[in-house]
Amino acid sequence: MIRYAYLHGLASGPRAFKGQWLSCSFAARGISLDLPELNAPSFAGLTCSAMLGVLDAMDRQAGGDTRWRFIGSSLGGYLAALWSRLNPGRCDRLVLLCPGFGLQDRWASLVGAEGLAQWRIEGRLALPDAEGTMVPVHYGLVQDLAEYPKVPAVDCPALIIHGTRDDVVPIEGSRRYASSNPQVRLIEVDDDHSLKASISRIDREAAAEFGLAG
Repeated sequence: MIRYAYLHGLASGPRAFKGQWLSCSFAARGISLDLPELNAPSFAGLTCSAMLGVLDAMDRQAGGDTRWRFIGSSLGGYLAALWSRLNPGRCDRLVLLCPGFGLQDRWASLVGAEGLAQWRIEGRLALPDAEGTMVPVHYGLVQDLAEYPKVPAVDCPALIIHGTRDDVVPIEGSRRYASSNPQVRLIEVDDDHSLKASISRIDREAAAEFGLAG
């Protein structure tokens, strides 16, 4: 059995634009697109391990004969690739949108060197959640993520769609990843990290990658 899921990124959630848009479009094809809540155990207490636990629980509930097709955005793209690596044979195909590979090395560029130092010393740093509310997130997120590979190799064919104007996750990382992984194909689009202007193309390319009609 094939199941489909959209994995949102950091400071996002299942009600965010891309997941909702793609869910409606997939539903029009008769396909259910799961939208798991990955802010686990909460946004303030978020860890990569807990996010993986959400996917593990979703997989157990789906049944042992399920194979997954994930669309993952930013940190969700990293998570899709990581779960694929940790669970060989369980993913059928992946579509990764500006995947957040190497986040372990980019915290300072995202929150500033002073912000990162404050985070480490004080144990909390205010970050915007899916609704834009500033929430004190624990430093355990940084520590836990450091335990996982920065650039996990996928276990199945994958399509990356990445904006050439992305100033959050530089496209060079996806270029290197695609050039060194024969199972990975990269499509570059004239867009920023949000990929909002490319949502229709994302939908078409994902449907084609997954072999869906329409």
